[in-house]
Amino acid sequence: MKREIIDTREAPDAIGTYSQAVKVGQTVYLSGQIPLDPATMTLVAGDMEAQIVRVFENLRAVARAAGGDLQDVVKLNVYLTDLAHFPLVNEIMARYFQAPYPARAAVQVAALPKGAAVEMDAVMHLA
Repeated sequence: MKREIIDTREAPDAIGTYSQAVKVGQTVYLSGQIPLDPATMTLVAGDMEAQIVRVFENLRAVARAAGGDLQDVVKLNVYLTDLAHFPLVNEIMARYFQAPYPARAAVQVAALPKGAAVEMDAVMHLA
């Protein structure tokens, strides 16, 4: 199957050797997003809520560039440097997703790129 590389200026540029997303058939693999402001490529200012919102906004921008939206996400992976923020992730996620919700994993990690406190990646299926 042919691979299509997804790239949008509405989300942060890749900060390493990866693409924002790769589309294979009707499946789109969205790379991890941290709370970088796409315009400045710096971490957003503010509290944990601001960081989580920015991550969802970045994921949504990539999903839309691939021809879908967050409602097309079938699997979401959440990486937190402190699982105490997990309830806040749930609260904010409810603003971006409606039932039926995607499958999801949430794990605590020791560190994330650029000192971020949250990162998320996803798999999306387009109908």
